[in-house]
Amino acid sequence: MQQTVAATPVSAEPSAPTPLRFSQDGTFQISIFEDLHFGENAWDSWGPEADRNSVKVLNAILDAESPDLVVLNGDLITGENGFLENATVYIDQIVGPLVDRELTWASTYGNHDHQYNLSAHDILARENGWSNSRTQGMVEGENAGVSNYYLPVYGAESDTSPKLLLWFFDSRGGVYFQDLDESGKEIPQPNWVDSSVVGWFKETHQTLTLQYNKTIPSLAFVHIPTNASLAAQTVDVIDENREPGINDDYPLAQQGQGWCEDGTNSDECAYGAQDIPFMRALVETEGVLALFSGHDHGDTWCYNWNTQIPGTAVAGNGMKLCFGQHSGHGGYGSWIRGSRQLLITEAGLDNGELDTWIRLESGDVVGSVSLNATYGEDVYPGTPNDMT
Repeated sequence: MQQTVAATPVSAEPSAPTPLRFSQDGTFQISIFEDLHFGENAWDSWGPEADRNSVKVLNAILDAESPDLVVLNGDLITGENGFLENATVYIDQIVGPLVDRELTWASTYGNHDHQYNLSAHDILARENGWSNSRTQGMVEGENAGVSNYYLPVYGAESDTSPKLLLWFFDSRGGVYFQDLDESGKEIPQPNWVDSSVVGWFKETHQTLTLQYNKTIPSLAFVHIPTNASLAAQTVDVIDENREPGINDDYPLAQQGQGWCEDGTNSDECAYGAQDIPFMRALVETEGVLALFSGHDHGDTWCYNWNTQIPGTAVAGNGMKLCFGQHSGHGGYGSWIRGSRQLLITEAGLDNGELDTWIRLESGDVVGSVSLNATYGEDVYPGTPNDMT
């Protein structure tokens, strides 16, 4: 296993990365790391030790897998523990194992990446000091968040028409950077995908469909899950053999949690339903196969959202809702750390399916399933609920 030290951003303007492509064998693999939570309690011995252990997780999994793209799906840093002067330097530790292996990556930002002393815009600037980074911000506006963009994935040959689109969304949350209210308190930031981003997604997808004269299969990534995942968990119930995975965060925390319908942040409101436009856009957009989330460290299952589940206002269309695995030694919970892997094949895309499994820091593989038309009916081995 490689012993990785923090990477150093290049000083000159980095060159643009080459387009993402399927391998010659028609495959494309993604490794998802989420909730790394670097930078907790830097003033105590256990904080830096947690970061070192998280680097070991990254190294162990990347030694075992060979991804074409790494996705950092939110809560890269525990920003509320960060100092204004140096909060983003934790990015150097996170991407060190990726830079060492010449891997390319793309990020979404989570609620802990939006904090009073940590700006997601500054995280983006730090990431983009490396040519390996593909993280972008395609939607302007204070309410949009930062990490909203898409990446095309082309075939192995030099064709100019994408085979796959990867969509990245900022679910925001946390608090506004360096902003206080009249009483001197930090100002909560909404914790859902903003309507401006939903509009951008719909318009951009329509433009791409017209440009290439076809529906391009898509995968989506967002840190905080939607209310559909909560409804699946609490109403339809997750089956340990048909939807294998840990299901310990029950009930899970979703977009709109702690907000009232009028947009007021209040402990008296359980859920404000502000994620309905985002959910509706996903299911009404042809070709979106799956949505991958983090945030809830104790949930690692996938669900086939193919009905209108009581408890949500939007009917599913067969899109899969998936969690990954808590990857970092920072953040709550002691479930064994790991990373969800996605294996997409050009042939599988024709049928709207892909394979996925979780690689654990121990080297073991759990939760290996095929996200196909019969997922939710097929029977798989259950996932052990192991702790680190």
